[in-house]
Amino acid sequence: MPKHLVISTSGNPDSNSRRMGRAAFAHLQKKEVDCDWVDIREMDLPLCDAHKCYGMPGSKKLSAAIEHADGILIAAPVYNYDVAAATKNMIELTGSAWEDKIVGFLCAAGGHASYMSVMAYANSLMLDFRCVIIPRFAFATSHAFDGERINDKKINERIKQVADELVRFTKALRT
Repeated sequence: MPKHLVISTSGNPDSNSRRMGRAAFAHLQKKEVDCDWVDIREMDLPLCDAHKCYGMPGSKKLSAAIEHADGILIAAPVYNYDVAAATKNMIELTGSAWEDKIVGFLCAAGGHASYMSVMAYANSLMLDFRCVIIPRFAFATSHAFDGERINDKKINERIKQVADELVRFTKALRT
């Protein structure tokens, strides 16, 4: 059976994208999907220097988690109309571990204007690592949250749809 992974890429301890990732992870667990959780905030990841960074323990651990997954959901914040730099750094640190993965996105942003910010990352993953990108993603603004809760029913439903699509795509392409 395919293996799945949800990765939170926010450094903010009060992260809405992490809340979205947690919601997707809980949904997958409830459906008894083989799935792991990684929060890069809890890892000692270096900045990618295209040299020694790849041999560091945090980079190796993250690369192994990605390599062992068939399908991956990336929960990422959007800052200044782009997915956060920590997400790009994560991809650069783990490089070829992304080859042939099924990838979906869960993004949280301050406003609606940056809803297409994920496209540069999707294109990079498709072209550099031959990932299959799920064409549905979840994008939420701060209005969808009330403290620790996601209070927007449409966003909650969208997160579940993206998680279900990850499983559907992964099963279809891996079995």
